[in-house]
Amino acid sequence: MVITRGWSAFLIAVGVWTWVIWPRFGLAIWKDPRAWSTGVVGDGSPTGFLWVHALLIAASLIIGTIVGVLGIRAWRRAPR
Repeated sequence: MVITRGWSAFLIAVGVWTWVIWPRFGLAIWKDPRAWSTGVVGDGSPTGFLWVHALLIAASLIIGTIVGVLGIRAWRRAPR
């Protein structure tokens, strides 16, 4: 299968976008009082709210990384 350079660039952009957006979202979740059992950021034990979002963020970063790597590999092999 051959992917054009345009689609390769799109895949790379999706990978970069993932790494720009999700870590910032992770910080927002970390600072949310709903993430902590006491309602105070960093105090008490993490709640299900934090764990579910942490899993979502981790999965998205893994998928975004895979998409970006595929885009880079396709870019290198695409005809000019």
